[in-house]
Amino acid sequence: MSAPHTFDQAIALAAQSGEADGRYRGQTSPAYGNMVGPFGGVTAATVLHAVLRHPALLGEPVALTVNFAAALADGPFTVEARPVRTNRSTQHWVLEIVQADAQGLPTTVLTGTAVTAARRQTWSVDDEPMPQVPAPAAVPPREIPTTVQWVRRYDMRPVEGNIPAVWDGSGDASRSTLWVRDNPPRALDFLSLTALSDVFFPRVWLRRAQPVPAGTVSMTVYFHAGSAQLAAVGSGWLLGQARAQALRNGFFDQTALLWSESGELLVTTHQIVYYKE
Repeated sequence: MSAPHTFDQAIALAAQSGEADGRYRGQTSPAYGNMVGPFGGVTAATVLHAVLRHPALLGEPVALTVNFAAALADGPFTVEARPVRTNRSTQHWVLEIVQADAQGLPTTVLTGTAVTAARRQTWSVDDEPMPQVPAPAAVPPREIPTTVQWVRRYDMRPVEGNIPAVWDGSGDASRSTLWVRDNPPRALDFLSLTALSDVFFPRVWLRRAQPVPAGTVSMTVYFHAGSAQLAAVGSGWLLGQARAQALRNGFFDQTALLWSESGELLVTTHQIVYYKE
């Protein structure tokens, strides 16, 4: 039997006292290390994993919001996923990650909410077409000179808006477009799609061409595809596009979209990000 994918090892959870109470133990993975703590996308995927494991789960994810109250420290933590309202076709969840602080006291480092639903077949349309870009095979991988480990977990091929080659303050746009998938490839599901929604580097770096400190404060993912559509993608490429609308007084927003290679819009995602001068 082959070893689990690096991503699956990183989001692994163990029930703390039986599945029914929705409390799980997790452990950060050095493979997804960021400048401070782990890559936020893998942390968001971990709390969604707790929802999808819960025995009371209804349907599939429609929306996920995570608020990074503090940097998750390397080491163990506890995730809680609690269904607070279940209707005929929708279910609402409250999420939390708790970790011991330097004095060993339990401290909340992440809060969040999720909505799951039993989707039904209806009239449907994608009103945001996928941009016309070269095929993934025609775009070279992006080489990023960094010791940050999570970047190595993804094959990213920029079409426009790469990280500036020179940090000279000459940036004039915040949009980037790139092909991306797990490295090594992994079949797409809701968990990996959540993490992929966070692979875009801070928009302020591109807009200013300055590598200022920045970190996500809150991130929301809206899932437009169901599990059958994700299964059809398999380990194929996704096309991602991200841009900021405003960068002001220490915070900027980011809107991003991810399409399958066949042109189906899978996810839209939004963030508010803190940055320093």
